[in-house]
Parts: sequence; structure tokens; C-alpha cells
Amino acid sequence: MLKLKYLFFISFTLSFLLLASCAKVQEPPSPPKNANDPVAQQNAFYFTADEGGSITKIDATSNEVESAITVKGSVHNVQVSPDGKILGATMVPESDEHGSSGSMNMDMNGFALFYDTVSNKLLKKVEVGNHPAHIVFTNDGKFALVTNNEGKNVSVIDTSSYKEIKSIPTGKGPHGFRISKDNKFAYVANLAEDTVSVLDLTNFKEVRKITVGKSPVTTGITSDGKTLLVTVNAENALAIVDLDTGKTEKIPVGKGPAQIFVQYDDKYAFVANQGTEEEPSDTVSKIDLSTREVVATIQTGKGSHGVVTSNDNKLVYVTNMFEDTVSVIDNSQNTVMATVKVGKTPNGITYKP
Repeated sequence: MLKLKYLFFISFTLSFLLLASCAKVQEPPSPPKNANDPVAQQNAFYFTADEGGSITKIDATSNEVESAITVKGSVHNVQVSPDGKILGATMVPESDEHGSSGSMNMDMNGFALFYDTVSNKLLKKVEVGNHPAHIVFTNDGKFALVTNNEGKNVSVIDTSSYKEIKSIPTGKGPHGFRISKDNKFAYVANLAEDTVSVLDLTNFKEVRKITVGKSPVTTGITSDGKTLLVTVNAENALAIVDLDTGKTEKIPVGKGPAQIFVQYDDKYAFVANQGTEEEPSDTVSKIDLSTREVVATIQTGKGSHGVVTSNDNKLVYVTNMFEDTVSVIDNSQNTVMATVKVGKTPNGITYKP
């Protein structure tokens, strides 16, 4: 059985299987940049959520770690706001009352953390529900949504006030999700009941459940809002759902698929195959969405979990949970061009242009 720090509960009846190639690390081409330098502020970065208690900020030009933000708890997921100014993160606090130092308290609410992406300054700490998993901003930046895995709901945070304005009930074990480009719907994978909750973000309520397969972990949605993609962990597959017809097709991927990311032109989707701590997988499956076939299987590091692309789709970034690294993939060559050491047990990842 995996420790909590590697995985949020997949279901109440399954073992904790999920939530739980290497290229030479590049030498720094120049000294570390000053975060207050206006020129440095224009550079792209990517951030990792490190379950060991940190957020790592990496320069996307040099692939060198710029800084690390220490957090008193387990950071599971991160996302940069659409305007690139705010970094959102979910955090399960350390237990002050039970167990040894560094253990997580399952009986208390967690937090959404908001940071300035340039200075790394904490802007706000917002209490959400029990065991927060993923955080996603709406595409207009007005709201940030957080799935509360043990709370069976989603917290809606107004980013102008940093206050929770609504809690939307979902299925059991809400985990990874994405929001449609038009901001009308969120598609939340419910780990513990094999469904995806469709949330109406105009009225802030669940309007539909879609059965997709055993232990869905995260979702993706194409730009036109017509095709839903879901990693089905216990089936080693990617479910592709036509939202107009309801037809579902499943594509075999690697062992224990975790996160998925659809690149910005909808040409390819990338699935990080994590496996388990005892039997880790170390690949990313690249799926052509026009043919719905795996066109490349790229070797990364042990426990591939989080995945994101650069905004120009040229690079793919993958966290390797059991090696404490990020693999940087050349999308045109389907090869790892750099491996970056980050914090302990990196989980989610996000990119800031």
C-alpha cells in the first residue's frame, strides 16, 4: 500500500496505486537571475508541486532551478493563472496533533495557496475542504476551483477577494479536472466511483455524471468543448468521450496512467504513466487526437505523474515522482533533452510563459 504522500485515495476498495531515458542535466549558461530584474521577469518558468513540502521554480530557458518555496504541508498540485501573475497550489497541512513530524492530518481542512509568480510572495492562504487535490483557474481568471478529495466537493474561490463563494457537491473522491475554454463547464474525475462530474460554472452545480471506467484520475478537454479525455488508472487506458453522442472509446496507454495534458492546438495529448511505488512506470504516451492512436512512447523517469506543455507546444514537461526530477521532452523529436532535479516527490506541474 502506498503512503499518502504519493497518492490521494483512488477508491475505498482499491489499494492506493496512483497518487500516490535520463538526459544530462544542463549546465547553467549564466549566473542565477535576480527575480526583481525586469528582463528576468519576462522569462518563462515552470513550477512543480513537491509533496515533500515545497514548490520548485525552474527557468524554462536554462532548465536551472531558480528558487524553491518551502511549504508546511504536502503540495499536490499547482497552476499558473491565465495572465501569468498568480501561482495557485493545493496543500494538505502537516499534523500538529497526531503522529510524527511531517505526517499529514486527514481530519482537517486543507488550503489553496496563492503566490506572486515573480517574487514568490504568498498573497493569500484560503481554507478549502478536506484533502484538496487539484486547483484550476477559469480561463477568464475570475475564479479558481479546488477539488476536495475527501470532502466530495469542489471549492469555488473568487480571485478578486480570495474568498470561497461556493462549494459544489461531486461524486466520491474528486481529483483532477479541466475547465472548458468557454468557462461554462468543469469536468471532474471522481477517483472513488469511476465517473466524471460535469459542473455548470454559471449556476455552480453538478448537472451530469459520465461513467468512464475504473479509477479515473484526471481529465482533459479539447478547445471546441466536444471531446473529453480521462485517464483510467486501473485499466491502463485513456478514455475518449464524445460529449455530443456519449460514445466512449478507450486507448491502451502505459501502466498506471496519472495526469493528461492536451496541447494547445489539440493535435496531441500526453499521458504520464506512473505505475506504483513498488512497480513504477517511466513513460509518457503521446496520442494523435485525429487518429486516436499512440504515436510515441517516451521514456522519462520513475513514477511519471504530472505533465504540461509549453504554450508553443514545442516542449513537454513531466514530473517523475520516485526520482524527484522533471523530464523535459522535445515534442518534435519525442526524446528527453534535459532532466532537472527538483524537490521531494514532485506531483503536479504548470508552465508560465
